[in-house]
Amino acid sequence: MKKISICDMTLCPSKGTYSFKEKIEIARQLGNLGVDVIEIPEIVNVRTDALLVKTVSSFVKKSIISVEAGGTEEGVNNAASALINTAMPRIRISLPVSTVGMEYGYHKKAQKMLDLISKIVSYAKEKCDDIEFCALDSTRAEAGFLPKVAKAAIEAGAKTFTVCDSEGIMMPDEFASFVAEFIREAEISEETTVGVMCKDSNGLAAASAILAVKNGASAVKTASGSDVTDLSTFAGIIKNCGTDCGFCSGLKTTQLGRIISQIKRFSNGAAVEKEPASTISTENSIRLDSKDGIDAVIAAVRMLGYDLSAEDETKVFEEFRRVAEKKTVGAKELDAIVASASLQVPAAYKLISYFVSSGNIISSSAQIKLERDGREINGICMGDGPIDAAFITIEQMIGHHYELDDFQIQAVTEGKEAMGSAIVKLRNNGKLYSGNGISTDILGASIRAYLNALNKIVYEEA
Repeated sequence: MKKISICDMTLCPSKGTYSFKEKIEIARQLGNLGVDVIEIPEIVNVRTDALLVKTVSSFVKKSIISVEAGGTEEGVNNAASALINTAMPRIRISLPVSTVGMEYGYHKKAQKMLDLISKIVSYAKEKCDDIEFCALDSTRAEAGFLPKVAKAAIEAGAKTFTVCDSEGIMMPDEFASFVAEFIREAEISEETTVGVMCKDSNGLAAASAILAVKNGASAVKTASGSDVTDLSTFAGIIKNCGTDCGFCSGLKTTQLGRIISQIKRFSNGAAVEKEPASTISTENSIRLDSKDGIDAVIAAVRMLGYDLSAEDETKVFEEFRRVAEKKTVGAKELDAIVASASLQVPAAYKLISYFVSSGNIISSSAQIKLERDGREINGICMGDGPIDAAFITIEQMIGHHYELDDFQIQAVTEGKEAMGSAIVKLRNNGKLYSGNGISTDILGASIRAYLNALNKIVYEEA
């Protein structure tokens, strides 16, 4: 009978927070329920957060206490210090492995992220024997990169490697196949525990998790009142189907209903978490417009923590001027500009202009003008919607069709003049190429994202 390790994230809510007393009571109930791991978020306030870990450790003796350390040595030191008297301590390292997450969140390309993973896991291993590495946004990582991440983390000392569907973008059967292929390609040994974390965006997290277990995973992250696999639902699946499927857990199912009800009372009353004052201060201090020169823009970029090359500084300033013609640029807009314009390959195709028409009584069409090797290329095509028309036009202009593997759009900022961010993933010869684009016009952002991914393909082929 295969035992599934239940790693509960209830104390790590993505929205809202609990009082100190509520956290203690939730941890006590989770311990009574028999979860294998109680996860605690990264220590921000050394005094109060460390006190929580030490207090929980005083009465939880049969569950692992896992503290997030992020990706810094300071985070590792804080976690190790708080766990000093814990019966079963674990340090958790969570870092993004998708191209967007690495470049936008940590300003690193693939090899630099692998180096950071090896370094920080090795450092954590010196402080604690039990290390878990969580590969955030695993399902959007470039093809072949996740096994390299696993090798780096495991060789550095990680005992548990967790595959995270951070956006809930896969169907359960697709995610199960993804996990099985990863285990095979990474050549994971029996000494390493493979865990999964599934976002419940479409209500399918529990199904994704149980199918992943059938395909080789042995640990599942759950929570009560959160946006990942629901603890109660997953426990019910194990109880009802475990015997036939060969699964079991250490959960005390007879107490499940009562304990979950008590935890959910705290979850429903959780207050909205306030934004840190330091973040508010930084955002309010950056206000740029079209009159600001490159020195002012680069100074603001450095305030956000970026250290760019001279070439990337020029690219960022050019993109800033384009955006600043339409609106004032604050911290969030500037952050998105840096992610879109810097850390990129040379642009084989450059966007000169575009015109897109669409409506409920006319067919959508796009007219686009690009530059390639100093000469202009024009194209016009129709499609099923404005974005489809734009992408088909680009394909007609370059004379090649690439499979569109993924397309996402979201608002970077708020209000009527919000900047839009688009992510496009193109597949070429089995490999994924991710592109990011920003604009006050979501169509413009989508076209720029497509060209960004296309330029990566051209650069690699060249």
